[in-house]
Amino acid sequence: MSTRTKPHEIVERALELSTADGCVVIADEESSANLRWAGNALTTNGVTRGRTLTVIATVDGKEGTASGVVSRSAVTAADLEPLVRAAEAAARGAGPAEDAQPLVTGTPASPDFTDAPAETSSAVFADFAPALGEAFARARAGGRELYGFANHELVSTYVGTSTGLRLRHDQPNGTLEVNAKSPDRLRSAWAGRSTRDFKDVDPTVLDAELAVRLGWAERKVELPAGRYETLLPPTAVADLLIYQMWSAAARDAVEGRTVFSQPGGGTRLGERLSPLPLTLRSDPNAPGLESAPFVIAHSSGDDASVFDNGLPVPPTDWIAEGELKRLTTTRHSAALTGLDLSPGFGNLILDGGGEKSLEEMVAGTSRGLLLTCLWYIREVDPATLLLTGLTRDGVYLVEDGQVVGEVNNFRFNESPVDLLSRATEVGRTEKTLPREWGDWFTRAAMPALRIPDFNMSSVSKGV
Repeated sequence: MSTRTKPHEIVERALELSTADGCVVIADEESSANLRWAGNALTTNGVTRGRTLTVIATVDGKEGTASGVVSRSAVTAADLEPLVRAAEAAARGAGPAEDAQPLVTGTPASPDFTDAPAETSSAVFADFAPALGEAFARARAGGRELYGFANHELVSTYVGTSTGLRLRHDQPNGTLEVNAKSPDRLRSAWAGRSTRDFKDVDPTVLDAELAVRLGWAERKVELPAGRYETLLPPTAVADLLIYQMWSAAARDAVEGRTVFSQPGGGTRLGERLSPLPLTLRSDPNAPGLESAPFVIAHSSGDDASVFDNGLPVPPTDWIAEGELKRLTTTRHSAALTGLDLSPGFGNLILDGGGEKSLEEMVAGTSRGLLLTCLWYIREVDPATLLLTGLTRDGVYLVEDGQVVGEVNNFRFNESPVDLLSRATEVGRTEKTLPREWGDWFTRAAMPALRIPDFNMSSVSKGV
């Protein structure tokens, strides 16, 4: 298929070629534009285009329905039929799929299903690039060097099924990351933003923020490992709660394998997880964080099923006023566990009614630590969701409401679920870029959290 062939035509042709009992075809049209810079100067920029086709074939047998999934990029006209046959062969060679369900029906067709895909280009940086040049000039004059990148992706996804679904979703996704360094490379600070179109991000604002942090780092303070009152900024809260939601599959909880399992059987649904009125939710129509309003599943797993493609995704409260309300389910796992159907999430929002900015929370701190971000987060114990990881690009000491210097980095050991139970203050919710998981998940809005006894388990010499 040439790049001029409309994706919906590819979907229709693949469905026509299918001889399976059921078929789902997903065409992802991807385009991206990027800028990269180092030492206050642009280094590279580029634009890419790509297409991936996924065919899911289902075959009904005496013992149940089997599925076969094959995905390939750069599919040509000659490749299309072999791709469909490969998916059918995979289905016929597989045993019955545990998550088998009838393919979804009844969802109204997207009115733009037959339109050409949306595409990004370097024009997305029309206003951003001049502002970036201004940030370079300010940084150069201030004796600091800026490094980083801006990336914008636009994916148009077309989903067609043998049961008549014809759905489309366009997903823009932009990330901006800036790292400022002192000329001697002994001081470093990071800031990041997520955006849909680069119209709501200003690199000069990030440069000003980073200049302040580099100034804080002029004084060094060595601290030992221990428990410290700690202000977690929105980016760190996002990284922790995204991992928490990735661990929130209902079936795993019912089977006693996660932090959401009830000792002795059952789940912790209905339990109060935080004394604060925290609500953790997802909403495909959240302004600025819009995501697919229907399930797009290229494979099956604990919290997704290829049989659910096209299933509507409603707004969902995962935690409401501090109480655990829902765990992620597919149609299969919902029936298996007897819990409500709650498809996976495309964005994540935490709100606790707080109105203070992070700066105002700093001003209200007698003595504590202010983090910049977390990285290298890994799971230690799924039963408690104990995570370990490192601080990065600035941990600052706060005394009497003022930042008085930069301290050494730490390794931490904490469970996000436990942190929610110990948080004593919640700030204002704002859009944020999760630094650790930004390659996989960017649509988040989080507040800062005050933790009275965050566990810095050991000192780290990393940057």
